[in-house]
Amino acid sequence: MIKIIAVLCSLASPANCHEQIVTTSDFADVSMQSCLVGVPQLAEWMKQHPAERLAAWRCVVGKQDGRGA
Repeated sequence: MIKIIAVLCSLASPANCHEQIVTTSDFADVSMQSCLVGVPQLAEWMKQHPAERLAAWRCVVGKQDGRGA
């Protein structure tokens, strides 16, 4: 399973960033290659987070271990 870890920064306070695991059914069958080049579903997912901007993302195989970026 590929997990997408998004780094989101607040538009109101750009230095205020955090990581969030992207979890929706739209990402259930994402391949590592499509994740690395930019998943089209990520743009749709960002529409649900209008107060934040996507600063970065990374792709992780298996479970997220909780370590920061």
